Amino acid sequence: MTTNFVDGVTNTTESTTLGGFLAPDPSVAHVWFDDFDTFTAADWTVTETQAGATQAVVAGDGGILALTNSAADDDLNAIQWANETFKFEAGKRLWFKSRFKVSDATQSDLVIGLQITDATPLAVSDGLYFAKADGSTSLSLVVTKNSTATTTTGVATLASNTYVTVGFVYDGASRVDIFVNDVRVKSSVTTNLCDDEELTLSIAVQNGEAAAKTLSVDYVFVAKER
Repeated sequence: MTTNFVDGVTNTTESTTLGGFLAPDPSVAHVWFDDFDTFTAADWTVTETQAGATQAVVAGDGGILALTNSAADDDLNAIQWANETFKFEAGKRLWFKSRFKVSDATQSDLVIGLQITDATPLAVSDGLYFAKADGSTSLSLVVTKNSTATTTTGVATLASNTYVTVGFVYDGASRVDIFVNDVRVKSSVTTNLCDDEELTLSIAVQNGEAAAKTLSVDYVFVAKER
């Protein structure tokens, strides 16, 4: 059964501009969400190290963006939102959540999260993102600033062609909570938090052998308090 608030619901105080509005004030947070029902390449910075890689919405309930490499070892297929629109800031919470799977959980590298715009997202100097190395099924969270990183290992164990939901929450101070399938599993310190420049959504997959790999992303959510 639904609960009906016929007089409205708000997330702000009565004295503010939208204090009497019937719905929550959408301006209290900067929110970016993509369910990948569509994909426009011009909205992204695309990096491909070999010809034949593709980025496309494929058939699947909920909207699925598939990044597929050509059949060459170390073929990188990466996309980054064309504008850097998020910045970590003291006193402002930030949320990230995504659901994805990779066709080969061992013979592939991948990253997904927030980074500076860079043609080498697997070795980026600044960002906060999830990463998996070739030859391993273990997912890590990397917090890096000016190429100095704090890495939380063993966040999750990936399996081939199996979706996982991951997320992190920056508390606006000294901690990043890490979530897997909507359960908090670990926390990271913010010693190397990139708080001096804007970041963008970054998604990348690289082959660990001479065979095509696919990273399938169901959705990505990013939000930060204003």
